[in-house]
Amino acid sequence: MSSEEPVDLEDVGVDPNDYDALEGADVQLRVNEHGLHIVDDLETGVSSQGQDPEEAMANLAEAVDSYREATDDETADDWL
Repeated sequence: MSSEEPVDLEDVGVDPNDYDALEGADVQLRVNEHGLHIVDDLETGVSSQGQDPEEAMANLAEAVDSYREATDDETADDWL
């Protein structure tokens, strides 16, 4: 596998629903010319990568969780 074409998640045995941050997410996996697995959350626009599909998905879940924390409407600046 070494194209930028999307890879079927079922073919590689990863399920974004296994990660709380990605539950119900529209996720797309691809493999670049260097063999890195790149996974994109199409809703947030967040992407991550890994040496294998599982690592890429775990990294994406962490990145999406961080993204949501950073863009949450509730701020801790209530005291200002």
